[in-house]
Amino acid sequence: MSTPNDQTVITRFAPSPTGHLHIGGARTALLCWAYAQHAQNEGGNGRFLLRIEDTDQTRSSESSTQGILKDLAWLGIDWADGPSVEHDGKTIGGDDRAVGPYYQSQRLDLYNEHINKLIESDHAYPAFETPEELEAKRKVAIEAKTGYKYDRAALEIPREERMQRLAAGEPHVVRLKMPDSPITVHDQILGDVTVGPDEFDDFIIRKRDGFPTYHLAVVVDDALMGVTHVLRGQEHLINTPRHIAIQRALGFDSPTYAHMPLIFNPDGSKMSKRDKDKTAKKAVKEAKLESSPIDGLSDADFAKWLKDKTRQLPSDQLIALANHLDVHLPEIDVEDFRRAGYLPEALNNYLALLGWNPKAKNEDGTDVERFDMGYLASHYGFEGMGKGQAKFDRVKLLSFNADTIAELSDDAFATRWREWAASYDPALCEKFSAEDMRLLAPAVKTRCKTLADGRSVIGFAFIDDDAIEFDGKALHKALLKGDAKGLEMLKLYRVFLDSIESFTPEVIEQGVKDFCEQHEVGMGKVAQPIRVAVTGGPVSPPLGQTLAIIGKDAVGARIDRCVAEAEHTLAAKQ
Repeated sequence: MSTPNDQTVITRFAPSPTGHLHIGGARTALLCWAYAQHAQNEGGNGRFLLRIEDTDQTRSSESSTQGILKDLAWLGIDWADGPSVEHDGKTIGGDDRAVGPYYQSQRLDLYNEHINKLIESDHAYPAFETPEELEAKRKVAIEAKTGYKYDRAALEIPREERMQRLAAGEPHVVRLKMPDSPITVHDQILGDVTVGPDEFDDFIIRKRDGFPTYHLAVVVDDALMGVTHVLRGQEHLINTPRHIAIQRALGFDSPTYAHMPLIFNPDGSKMSKRDKDKTAKKAVKEAKLESSPIDGLSDADFAKWLKDKTRQLPSDQLIALANHLDVHLPEIDVEDFRRAGYLPEALNNYLALLGWNPKAKNEDGTDVERFDMGYLASHYGFEGMGKGQAKFDRVKLLSFNADTIAELSDDAFATRWREWAASYDPALCEKFSAEDMRLLAPAVKTRCKTLADGRSVIGFAFIDDDAIEFDGKALHKALLKGDAKGLEMLKLYRVFLDSIESFTPEVIEQGVKDFCEQHEVGMGKVAQPIRVAVTGGPVSPPLGQTLAIIGKDAVGARIDRCVAEAEHTLAAKQ
Protein backbone atom coordinates (compact mmCIF):
# COMPACT_ATOMS: atom_id res chain seq x y z
CA MET A 1 0.00 0.00 0.00
CA SER A 2 1.50 3.31 -1.03
CA THR A 3 1.45 6.23 1.35
CA PRO A 4 0.87 9.79 0.04
CA ASN A 5 3.95 11.95 0.36
CA ASP A 6 2.19 14.47 2.57
CA GLN A 7 0.72 11.92 4.98
CA THR A 8 2.10 11.44 8.47
CA VAL A 9 2.09 7.84 9.61
CA ILE A 10 2.81 7.13 13.27
CA THR A 11 2.50 3.55 14.46
CA ARG A 12 3.13 2.25 17.95
CA PHE A 13 3.90 -0.90 19.88
CA ALA A 14 2.81 -0.81 23.51
CA PRO A 15 3.80 -3.94 25.46
CA SER A 16 3.03 -4.64 29.11
CA PRO A 17 6.29 -5.36 30.96
CA THR A 18 5.07 -8.46 32.77
CA GLY A 19 7.57 -10.93 31.31
CA HIS A 20 9.59 -11.67 28.21
CA LEU A 21 8.52 -10.42 24.77
CA HIS A 22 6.14 -12.96 23.22
CA ILE A 23 6.85 -13.87 19.61
CA GLY A 24 3.38 -12.58 18.67
CA GLY A 25 4.26 -9.20 20.15
CA ALA A 26 7.50 -9.23 18.17
CA ARG A 27 5.49 -9.80 14.96
CA THR A 28 3.24 -6.85 15.85
CA ALA A 29 6.23 -4.59 16.55
CA LEU A 30 7.93 -5.70 13.32
CA LEU A 31 4.95 -4.90 11.10
CA CYS A 32 4.25 -1.61 12.91
CA TRP A 33 7.89 -0.68 12.26
CA ALA A 34 7.63 -1.81 8.62
CA TYR A 35 4.47 0.22 7.94
CA ALA A 36 6.00 3.39 9.37
CA GLN A 37 9.26 2.77 7.52
CA HIS A 38 7.35 2.18 4.29
CA ALA A 39 5.73 5.61 4.67
CA GLN A 40 9.18 7.10 5.19
CA ASN A 41 10.50 5.34 2.09
CA GLU A 42 7.58 6.70 0.06
CA GLY A 43 8.53 10.25 0.96
CA GLY A 44 6.08 10.72 3.80
CA ASN A 45 6.63 11.21 7.51
CA GLY A 46 6.77 7.77 9.06
CA ARG A 47 7.55 7.19 12.74
CA PHE A 48 7.43 4.11 14.94
CA LEU A 49 6.76 4.71 18.63
CA LEU A 50 7.35 2.46 21.64
CA ARG A 51 5.27 2.89 24.79
CA ILE A 52 5.38 0.86 28.00
CA GLU A 53 1.94 0.02 29.43
CA ASP A 54 2.89 -0.53 33.07
CA THR A 55 -0.28 0.50 34.91
CA ASP A 56 -0.55 -3.05 36.31
CA GLN A 57 1.83 -2.30 39.17
CA THR A 58 1.62 -5.78 40.70
CA ARG A 59 2.89 -7.53 37.56
CA SER A 60 5.03 -4.91 35.82
CA SER A 61 8.78 -4.77 36.38
CA GLU A 62 11.70 -2.70 35.15
CA SER A 63 13.68 -5.87 34.38
CA SER A 64 10.92 -6.99 32.00
CA THR A 65 10.92 -3.56 30.39
CA GLN A 66 14.66 -3.68 29.78
CA GLY A 67 14.35 -7.21 28.42
CA ILE A 68 11.71 -6.09 25.92
CA LEU A 69 13.79 -3.11 24.80
CA LYS A 70 16.86 -5.29 24.31
CA ASP A 71 14.91 -7.98 22.44
CA LEU A 72 13.47 -5.41 20.03
CA ALA A 73 16.91 -3.85 19.50
CA TRP A 74 18.40 -7.32 18.89
CA LEU A 75 15.75 -7.94 16.24
CA GLY A 76 16.79 -4.73 14.51
CA ILE A 77 13.48 -2.99 15.25
CA ASP A 78 14.32 0.58 16.25
CA TRP A 79 11.92 3.28 17.37
CA ALA A 80 11.97 7.04 16.90
CA ASP A 81 9.97 7.84 20.04
CA GLY A 82 10.13 5.96 23.31
CA PRO A 83 12.37 4.81 26.15
CA SER A 84 16.07 4.96 25.29
CA VAL A 85 18.37 1.96 25.15
CA GLU A 86 21.98 1.55 24.06
CA HIS A 87 22.59 -1.10 21.40
CA ASP A 88 25.68 -1.71 19.28
CA GLY A 89 27.13 1.65 20.14
CA LYS A 90 24.05 3.73 19.30
CA THR A 91 21.08 5.09 21.19
CA ILE A 92 17.60 3.96 20.18
CA GLY A 93 14.58 6.02 21.23
CA GLY A 94 14.15 9.53 22.53
CA ASP A 95 11.52 12.24 22.80
CA ASP A 96 12.18 14.62 19.90
CA ARG A 97 8.47 15.45 19.60
CA ALA A 98 8.05 16.02 23.37
CA VAL A 99 5.08 13.66 23.65
CA GLY A 100 6.47 11.53 26.49
CA PRO A 101 6.87 10.21 29.07
CA TYR A 102 6.53 6.76 27.52
CA TYR A 103 5.72 4.88 30.71
CA GLN A 104 2.01 4.91 31.49
CA SER A 105 2.73 4.88 35.23
CA GLN A 106 4.24 8.34 34.75
CA ARG A 107 1.16 9.73 32.95
CA LEU A 108 -1.49 9.38 35.67
CA ASP A 109 -2.21 13.12 35.83
CA LEU A 110 -3.02 13.13 32.12
CA TYR A 111 -5.41 10.20 32.49
CA ASN A 112 -7.18 11.75 35.47
CA GLU A 113 -7.52 15.03 33.60
CA HIS A 114 -9.35 13.26 30.76
CA ILE A 115 -11.41 11.10 33.11
CA ASN A 116 -12.56 14.27 34.89
CA LYS A 117 -13.59 15.72 31.51
CA LEU A 118 -15.67 12.61 30.82
CA ILE A 119 -17.36 12.84 34.22
CA GLU A 120 -18.06 16.55 33.81
CA SER A 121 -19.62 15.95 30.38
CA ASP A 122 -21.71 13.03 31.70
CA HIS A 123 -19.93 10.57 29.39
CA ALA A 124 -18.63 8.77 32.50
CA TYR A 125 -19.68 8.44 36.12
CA PRO A 126 -18.39 7.14 39.46
CA ALA A 127 -19.88 3.87 40.71
CA PHE A 128 -19.62 2.98 44.40
CA GLU A 129 -20.58 -0.70 44.57
CA THR A 130 -18.16 -2.90 46.47
CA PRO A 131 -16.55 -5.90 44.73
CA GLU A 132 -18.69 -8.13 46.96
CA GLU A 133 -21.91 -6.46 45.82
CA LEU A 134 -20.95 -6.85 42.17
CA GLU A 135 -19.98 -10.49 42.68
CA ALA A 136 -23.39 -11.20 44.21
CA LYS A 137 -25.07 -9.74 41.12
CA ARG A 138 -22.88 -11.86 38.88
CA LYS A 139 -23.88 -15.02 40.74
CA VAL A 140 -27.55 -14.19 40.29
CA ALA A 141 -27.00 -13.73 36.55
CA ILE A 142 -25.10 -17.03 36.32
CA GLU A 143 -27.84 -18.89 38.18
CA ALA A 144 -30.42 -17.37 35.86
CA LYS A 145 -28.22 -18.33 32.89
CA THR A 146 -28.19 -14.78 31.61
CA GLY A 147 -25.09 -12.83 30.71
CA TYR A 148 -24.01 -10.34 33.34
CA LYS A 149 -23.99 -6.66 32.42
CA TYR A 150 -23.59 -3.75 34.77
CA ASP A 151 -27.09 -2.48 35.53
CA ARG A 152 -26.22 1.24 35.81
CA ALA A 153 -27.32 1.23 39.45
CA ALA A 154 -24.94 4.12 40.12
CA LEU A 155 -26.92 6.32 37.74
CA GLU A 156 -29.96 5.94 39.98
CA ILE A 157 -28.06 8.06 42.49
CA PRO A 158 -28.72 11.77 41.83
CA ARG A 159 -25.82 13.40 40.02
CA GLU A 160 -25.20 15.96 42.76
CA GLU A 161 -24.94 13.20 45.36
CA ARG A 162 -22.58 11.19 43.15
CA MET A 163 -20.29 14.18 42.75
CA GLN A 164 -20.33 14.90 46.50
CA ARG A 165 -19.39 11.29 47.32
CA LEU A 166 -16.69 11.43 44.65
CA ALA A 167 -15.25 14.64 46.10
CA ALA A 168 -15.32 13.13 49.58
CA GLY A 169 -12.99 10.36 48.42
CA GLU A 170 -15.42 7.47 48.83
CA PRO A 171 -13.99 4.29 47.21
CA HIS A 172 -15.29 3.97 43.66
CA VAL A 173 -14.59 3.05 40.08
CA VAL A 174 -15.33 5.24 37.08
CA ARG A 175 -17.40 3.76 34.26
CA LEU A 176 -17.88 5.01 30.70
CA LYS A 177 -21.49 5.52 29.68
CA MET A 178 -21.67 3.53 26.46
CA PRO A 179 -23.82 4.94 23.64
CA ASP A 180 -27.13 3.31 22.76
CA SER A 181 -26.26 3.08 19.04
CA PRO A 182 -24.07 0.60 17.08
CA ILE A 183 -20.35 1.24 16.65
CA THR A 184 -18.60 0.30 13.41
CA VAL A 185 -14.89 -0.44 13.24
CA HIS A 186 -13.48 0.31 9.79
CA ASP A 187 -10.71 -2.26 9.71
CA GLN A 188 -8.07 -2.30 6.96
CA ILE A 189 -7.78 -6.09 7.05
CA LEU A 190 -11.17 -7.41 8.17
CA GLY A 191 -13.39 -4.75 6.62
CA ASP A 192 -16.23 -3.09 8.52
CA VAL A 193 -17.13 -4.75 11.82
CA THR A 194 -20.28 -3.45 13.50
CA VAL A 195 -21.14 -4.10 17.14
CA GLY A 196 -24.57 -3.44 18.61
CA PRO A 197 -25.16 -1.57 21.89
CA ASP A 198 -26.44 -4.72 23.59
CA GLU A 199 -22.98 -6.33 23.40
CA PHE A 200 -21.32 -3.91 25.83
CA ASP A 201 -22.03 -2.56 29.27
CA ASP A 202 -20.62 0.53 30.94
CA PHE A 203 -17.06 -0.69 31.43
CA ILE A 204 -14.56 0.59 33.96
CA ILE A 205 -12.07 3.24 32.87
CA ARG A 206 -10.54 3.90 36.31
CA LYS A 207 -10.12 1.22 38.98
CA ARG A 208 -10.65 1.52 42.72
CA ASP A 209 -6.89 1.87 43.20
CA GLY A 210 -6.91 5.08 41.17
CA PHE A 211 -5.15 3.61 38.14
CA PRO A 212 -6.79 3.84 34.72
CA THR A 213 -7.69 0.70 32.86
CA TYR A 214 -5.99 -0.24 29.63
CA HIS A 215 -8.94 1.05 27.59
CA LEU A 216 -8.75 4.63 28.84
CA ALA A 217 -4.97 4.89 28.93
CA VAL A 218 -4.40 3.54 25.43
CA VAL A 219 -6.92 5.95 23.90
CA VAL A 220 -5.49 9.02 25.65
CA ASP A 221 -1.90 8.01 24.83
CA ASP A 222 -2.59 7.30 21.16
CA ALA A 223 -4.33 10.67 20.78
CA LEU A 224 -1.74 12.76 22.63
CA MET A 225 1.18 10.98 20.96
CA GLY A 226 -0.31 11.45 17.49
CA VAL A 227 -0.71 7.77 16.62
CA THR A 228 -2.39 7.53 13.21
CA HIS A 229 -2.39 3.76 12.60
CA VAL A 230 -2.99 0.98 15.11
CA LEU A 231 -1.80 -2.46 13.98
CA ARG A 232 -2.44 -5.23 16.49
CA GLY A 233 -3.65 -8.81 16.82
CA GLN A 234 -7.27 -9.80 16.27
CA GLU A 235 -7.66 -10.59 19.98
CA HIS A 236 -7.92 -6.82 20.47
CA LEU A 237 -10.80 -6.40 18.02
CA ILE A 238 -13.33 -6.87 20.82
CA ASN A 239 -11.79 -3.83 22.55
CA THR A 240 -11.85 -1.49 19.58
CA PRO A 241 -15.54 -0.43 19.81
CA ARG A 242 -14.88 0.54 23.44
CA HIS A 243 -11.92 2.63 22.34
CA ILE A 244 -13.92 4.33 19.63
CA ALA A 245 -16.59 5.17 22.20
CA ILE A 246 -13.97 6.84 24.43
CA GLN A 247 -12.48 8.69 21.44
CA ARG A 248 -15.86 10.10 20.49
CA ALA A 249 -16.64 11.10 24.06
CA LEU A 250 -13.34 12.99 24.31
CA GLY A 251 -13.56 14.50 20.83
CA PHE A 252 -10.55 12.56 19.52
CA ASP A 253 -10.18 11.33 15.93
CA SER A 254 -10.01 7.56 15.60
CA PRO A 255 -6.78 6.14 14.17
CA THR A 256 -6.81 3.73 11.26
CA TYR A 257 -7.18 0.18 12.59
CA ALA A 258 -5.74 -3.05 11.21
CA HIS A 259 -6.23 -6.26 13.20
CA MET A 260 -3.77 -8.96 12.19
CA PRO A 261 -4.27 -12.75 12.23
CA LEU A 262 -3.47 -14.52 15.47
CA ILE A 263 -0.52 -16.92 15.64
CA PHE A 264 -1.39 -20.55 16.35
CA ASN A 265 0.51 -23.78 16.80
CA PRO A 266 0.27 -26.29 13.92
CA ASP A 267 -2.35 -28.27 15.92
CA GLY A 268 -4.62 -25.22 15.99
CA SER A 269 -4.00 -24.28 19.62
CA LYS A 270 -3.05 -20.70 20.42
CA MET A 271 0.69 -20.14 20.71
CA SER A 272 0.89 -19.29 24.38
CA LYS A 273 3.50 -18.83 27.09
CA ARG A 274 1.71 -21.67 28.90
CA ASP A 275 3.02 -24.08 26.25
CA LYS A 276 6.41 -24.15 27.99
CA ASP A 277 4.84 -24.82 31.36
CA LYS A 278 2.65 -27.60 29.98
CA THR A 279 5.68 -29.28 28.40
CA ALA A 280 7.62 -29.13 31.68
CA LYS A 281 4.68 -30.51 33.70
CA LYS A 282 4.29 -33.40 31.28
CA ALA A 283 8.00 -34.24 31.48
CA VAL A 284 7.95 -34.15 35.29
CA LYS A 285 4.99 -36.51 35.43
CA GLU A 286 6.60 -38.91 32.96
CA ALA A 287 9.79 -38.88 35.03
CA LYS A 288 7.67 -39.47 38.17
CA LEU A 289 9.45 -36.76 40.14
CA GLU A 290 7.94 -36.23 43.57
CA SER A 291 10.30 -33.54 44.85
CA SER A 292 11.92 -30.44 43.38
CA PRO A 293 15.16 -31.26 41.54
CA ILE A 294 16.35 -27.64 41.25
CA ASP A 295 17.60 -24.95 43.61
CA GLY A 296 15.26 -22.12 44.44
CA LEU A 297 12.08 -24.18 44.12
CA SER A 298 10.90 -25.78 47.36
CA ASP A 299 9.24 -29.18 47.42
CA ALA A 300 6.02 -27.54 48.62
CA ASP A 301 5.95 -25.00 45.76
CA PHE A 302 6.95 -27.75 43.33
CA ALA A 303 3.96 -29.85 44.43
CA LYS A 304 1.58 -26.87 44.17
CA TRP A 305 2.81 -26.06 40.67
CA LEU A 306 2.46 -29.65 39.53
CA LYS A 307 -1.09 -29.93 40.85
CA ASP A 308 -2.40 -26.55 39.68
CA LYS A 309 -2.84 -26.24 35.89
CA THR A 310 -3.08 -22.46 36.12
CA ARG A 311 0.12 -22.05 38.14
CA GLN A 312 3.27 -21.27 36.15
CA LEU A 313 6.93 -21.31 37.10
CA PRO A 314 9.23 -18.38 36.34
CA SER A 315 11.24 -18.72 33.14
CA ASP A 316 14.57 -19.39 34.88
CA GLN A 317 13.09 -22.24 36.92
CA LEU A 318 11.46 -23.76 33.84
CA ILE A 319 14.81 -23.68 32.03
CA ALA A 320 16.60 -25.27 35.00
CA LEU A 321 13.93 -27.96 35.20
CA ALA A 322 14.14 -28.65 31.47
CA ASN A 323 17.92 -28.93 31.66
CA HIS A 324 17.63 -31.38 34.56
CA LEU A 325 15.17 -33.55 32.65
CA ASP A 326 16.96 -33.07 29.30
CA VAL A 327 13.71 -31.95 27.67
CA HIS A 328 13.26 -29.27 25.03
CA LEU A 329 10.81 -26.49 25.86
CA PRO A 330 9.00 -24.94 22.89
CA GLU A 331 10.27 -21.49 21.99
CA ILE A 332 7.56 -18.92 22.68
CA ASP A 333 9.31 -15.70 23.67
CA VAL A 334 11.97 -13.87 21.67
CA GLU A 335 14.42 -14.73 24.45
CA ASP A 336 13.69 -18.44 23.86
CA PHE A 337 14.65 -18.12 20.21
CA ARG A 338 17.78 -16.14 21.07
CA ARG A 339 18.85 -18.83 23.54
CA ALA A 340 18.13 -21.55 20.97
CA GLY A 341 20.56 -19.90 18.54
CA TYR A 342 18.25 -18.31 15.98
CA LEU A 343 19.44 -15.27 14.03
CA PRO A 344 17.31 -12.11 14.13
CA GLU A 345 17.21 -11.72 10.34
CA ALA A 346 15.81 -15.26 9.94
CA LEU A 347 13.27 -14.71 12.70
CA ASN A 348 12.12 -11.38 11.24
CA ASN A 349 11.83 -12.87 7.77
CA TYR A 350 9.64 -15.69 9.03
CA LEU A 351 7.53 -13.52 11.36
CA ALA A 352 6.69 -11.14 8.51
CA LEU A 353 5.17 -14.04 6.58
CA LEU A 354 2.81 -14.96 9.42
CA GLY A 355 -0.34 -13.49 7.93
CA TRP A 356 1.31 -11.41 5.19
CA ASN A 357 2.16 -12.23 1.59
CA PRO A 358 4.29 -9.78 -0.39
CA LYS A 359 2.40 -10.92 -3.54
CA ALA A 360 5.65 -11.01 -5.47
CA LYS A 361 7.20 -13.79 -7.52
CA ASN A 362 10.72 -15.04 -8.05
CA GLU A 363 12.05 -15.55 -11.56
CA ASP A 364 11.01 -19.21 -11.42
CA GLY A 365 7.42 -18.25 -10.58
CA THR A 366 7.54 -19.23 -6.91
CA ASP A 367 6.38 -16.88 -4.16
CA VAL A 368 8.95 -14.55 -2.65
CA GLU A 369 9.71 -15.86 0.83
CA ARG A 370 13.30 -14.92 1.62
CA PHE A 371 13.89 -11.21 2.13
CA ASP A 372 15.59 -8.75 4.47
CA MET A 373 14.33 -5.83 6.54
CA GLY A 374 14.93 -3.40 3.67
CA TYR A 375 12.64 -5.40 1.39
CA LEU A 376 9.98 -5.62 4.10
CA ALA A 377 10.07 -1.86 4.69
CA SER A 378 9.74 -1.21 0.95
CA HIS A 379 6.89 -3.65 0.29
CA TYR A 380 4.78 -4.06 3.43
CA GLY A 381 1.14 -3.02 3.19
CA PHE A 382 -2.29 -4.06 4.43
CA GLU A 383 -3.35 -5.45 1.04
CA GLY A 384 -1.11 -8.47 1.59
CA MET A 385 -2.58 -9.36 4.98
CA GLY A 386 -4.78 -12.41 5.39
CA LYS A 387 -7.81 -12.75 7.66
CA GLY A 388 -7.36 -16.35 8.84
CA GLN A 389 -5.11 -17.92 11.43
CA ALA A 390 -1.35 -17.82 10.97
CA LYS A 391 0.26 -21.14 11.87
CA PHE A 392 3.75 -21.16 13.30
CA ASP A 393 5.78 -23.76 11.39
CA ARG A 394 8.94 -24.42 13.39
CA VAL A 395 10.38 -26.65 10.69
CA LYS A 396 10.15 -23.83 8.16
CA LEU A 397 11.68 -21.33 10.58
CA LEU A 398 14.56 -23.72 11.25
CA SER A 399 15.10 -24.03 7.51
CA PHE A 400 15.18 -20.23 7.20
CA ASN A 401 17.72 -20.07 10.00
CA ALA A 402 19.93 -22.80 8.51
CA ASP A 403 19.95 -20.98 5.17
CA THR A 404 20.80 -17.69 6.87
CA ILE A 405 23.72 -19.27 8.72
CA ALA A 406 24.98 -20.87 5.51
CA GLU A 407 24.97 -17.46 3.82
CA LEU A 408 27.25 -15.93 6.47
CA SER A 409 30.97 -15.60 5.80
CA ASP A 410 33.15 -17.72 8.07
CA ASP A 411 34.32 -14.63 9.95
CA ALA A 412 30.76 -13.35 10.38
CA PHE A 413 29.64 -16.76 11.64
CA ALA A 414 32.50 -16.88 14.14
CA THR A 415 31.58 -13.43 15.44
CA ARG A 416 27.87 -14.25 15.79
CA TRP A 417 28.65 -17.64 17.31
CA ARG A 418 30.91 -16.11 19.94
CA GLU A 419 28.40 -13.35 20.76
CA TRP A 420 25.74 -16.01 21.29
CA ALA A 421 28.05 -18.15 23.42
CA ALA A 422 29.00 -15.20 25.61
CA SER A 423 25.35 -14.97 26.68
CA TYR A 424 24.16 -18.56 26.60
CA ASP A 425 27.18 -20.88 26.69
CA PRO A 426 30.01 -19.09 28.51
CA ALA A 427 31.92 -22.36 28.90
CA LEU A 428 32.39 -22.30 25.13
CA CYS A 429 34.13 -18.92 25.36
CA GLU A 430 36.26 -20.13 28.25
CA LYS A 431 37.32 -23.20 26.30
CA PHE A 432 37.99 -21.49 22.97
CA SER A 433 39.42 -18.09 22.18
CA ALA A 434 37.95 -15.87 19.49
CA GLU A 435 40.73 -17.08 17.18
CA ASP A 436 39.93 -20.72 17.98
CA MET A 437 36.30 -20.16 17.05
CA ARG A 438 37.32 -18.41 13.86
CA LEU A 439 39.45 -21.41 12.91
CA LEU A 440 36.57 -23.76 13.72
CA ALA A 441 33.99 -21.69 11.86
CA PRO A 442 34.36 -23.28 8.37
CA ALA A 443 33.74 -26.77 9.74
CA VAL A 444 31.14 -25.89 12.38
CA LYS A 445 29.04 -23.58 10.18
CA THR A 446 28.23 -26.29 7.65
CA ARG A 447 26.85 -28.52 10.42
CA CYS A 448 24.69 -25.88 12.15
CA LYS A 449 21.04 -25.03 11.77
CA THR A 450 21.24 -22.84 14.87
CA LEU A 451 24.16 -21.27 16.70
CA ALA A 452 23.47 -23.64 19.59
CA ASP A 453 24.26 -26.59 17.31
CA GLY A 454 27.93 -25.59 17.37
CA ARG A 455 28.30 -27.07 20.83
CA SER A 456 27.27 -30.53 19.63
CA VAL A 457 29.65 -30.36 16.65
CA ILE A 458 32.63 -29.86 18.97
CA GLY A 459 31.18 -31.47 22.09
CA PHE A 460 34.02 -33.97 22.18
CA ALA A 461 36.37 -31.17 23.24
CA PHE A 462 34.50 -30.75 26.53
CA ILE A 463 34.74 -34.39 27.57
CA ASP A 464 37.49 -35.40 29.99
CA ASP A 465 40.18 -37.50 28.33
CA ASP A 466 39.39 -40.47 30.57
CA ALA A 467 35.63 -40.16 29.97
CA ILE A 468 35.54 -40.54 26.18
CA GLU A 469 33.14 -43.31 25.17
CA PHE A 470 34.12 -45.01 21.93
CA ASP A 471 31.49 -45.95 19.36
CA GLY A 472 31.88 -49.74 19.12
CA LYS A 473 31.05 -49.94 15.42
CA ALA A 474 33.31 -47.04 14.54
CA LEU A 475 36.17 -48.44 16.60
CA HIS A 476 35.86 -51.85 14.95
CA LYS A 477 35.66 -50.43 11.43
CA ALA A 478 38.53 -47.95 11.79
CA LEU A 479 40.93 -49.94 13.98
CA LEU A 480 40.13 -53.66 14.07
CA LYS A 481 38.56 -54.57 10.77
CA GLY A 482 40.51 -57.10 8.69
CA ASP A 483 44.14 -57.28 9.79
CA ALA A 484 43.74 -54.45 12.35
CA LYS A 485 45.83 -52.17 10.18
CA GLY A 486 44.13 -49.14 11.69
CA LEU A 487 45.26 -50.08 15.17
CA GLU A 488 48.81 -50.52 13.94
CA MET A 489 48.79 -47.12 12.24
CA LEU A 490 47.34 -45.47 15.37
CA LYS A 491 50.17 -46.85 17.51
CA LEU A 492 52.76 -45.59 15.04
CA TYR A 493 51.11 -42.19 14.82
CA ARG A 494 51.22 -41.97 18.62
CA VAL A 495 55.00 -42.09 18.41
CA PHE A 496 55.00 -39.60 15.51
CA LEU A 497 52.81 -37.23 17.54
CA ASP A 498 55.61 -36.51 19.98
CA SER A 499 57.72 -35.08 17.15
CA ILE A 500 55.20 -32.39 16.22
CA GLU A 501 56.35 -29.08 17.71
CA SER A 502 53.88 -26.49 16.39
CA PHE A 503 50.45 -27.95 17.10
CA THR A 504 48.41 -25.85 14.63
CA PRO A 505 45.78 -27.17 12.18
CA GLU A 506 48.04 -26.62 9.14
CA VAL A 507 51.05 -28.34 10.72
CA ILE A 508 48.91 -31.23 11.97
CA GLU A 509 47.31 -31.77 8.53
CA GLN A 510 50.69 -31.71 6.81
CA GLY A 511 52.10 -34.07 9.44
CA VAL A 512 49.36 -36.65 8.76
CA LYS A 513 50.09 -36.43 5.02
CA ASP A 514 53.83 -36.90 5.63
CA PHE A 515 53.10 -39.82 7.96
CA CYS A 516 50.90 -41.50 5.34
CA GLU A 517 53.55 -41.06 2.63
CA GLN A 518 56.22 -42.43 4.96
CA HIS A 519 54.17 -45.58 5.65
CA GLU A 520 52.70 -45.79 2.13
CA VAL A 521 49.06 -45.85 3.26
CA GLY A 522 46.03 -43.81 2.27
CA MET A 523 44.78 -40.94 4.41
CA GLY A 524 41.68 -42.85 5.48
CA LYS A 525 43.75 -45.59 7.07
CA VAL A 526 45.29 -43.03 9.41
CA ALA A 527 42.80 -40.18 9.73
CA GLN A 528 39.81 -42.29 10.77
CA PRO A 529 41.61 -44.21 13.55
CA ILE A 530 42.88 -40.89 14.91
CA ARG A 531 39.43 -39.31 14.66
CA VAL A 532 37.76 -42.19 16.51
CA ALA A 533 40.47 -42.12 19.14
CA VAL A 534 40.14 -38.42 19.96
CA THR A 535 36.38 -37.90 19.52
CA GLY A 536 34.90 -41.33 20.15
CA GLY A 537 33.14 -41.42 16.79
CA PRO A 538 33.66 -41.28 13.02
CA VAL A 539 32.55 -37.66 12.39
CA SER A 540 34.24 -34.41 13.38
CA PRO A 541 35.50 -31.14 11.90
CA PRO A 542 38.66 -31.43 9.74
CA LEU A 543 41.32 -33.45 11.55
CA GLY A 544 43.82 -30.61 11.91
CA GLN A 545 41.25 -28.39 13.61
CA THR A 546 39.91 -31.25 15.73
CA LEU A 547 43.33 -32.14 17.14
CA ALA A 548 44.38 -28.53 17.57
CA ILE A 549 41.39 -27.58 19.72
CA ILE A 550 41.86 -30.65 21.92
CA GLY A 551 45.57 -30.01 22.43
CA LYS A 552 48.63 -32.19 21.99
CA ASP A 553 48.70 -33.70 25.47
CA ALA A 554 45.01 -34.55 25.39
CA VAL A 555 45.35 -36.10 21.92
CA GLY A 556 48.13 -38.34 23.19
CA ALA A 557 46.13 -39.36 26.25
CA ARG A 558 43.07 -40.18 24.18
CA ILE A 559 45.05 -42.22 21.66
CA ASP A 560 46.64 -44.21 24.51
CA ARG A 561 43.22 -44.94 25.98
CA CYS A 562 41.75 -45.91 22.60
CA VAL A 563 44.67 -48.24 21.84
CA ALA A 564 44.21 -49.92 25.21
CA GLU A 565 40.48 -50.43 24.62
CA ALA A 566 41.04 -51.72 21.08
CA GLU A 567 43.68 -54.19 22.26
CA HIS A 568 41.38 -55.36 25.04
CA THR A 569 38.58 -55.91 22.51
CA LEU A 570 40.95 -57.71 20.17
CA ALA A 571 42.23 -59.98 22.94
CA ALA A 572 38.69 -60.86 24.00
CA LYS A 573 37.93 -62.12 20.50
CA GLN A 574 41.01 -64.35 20.30
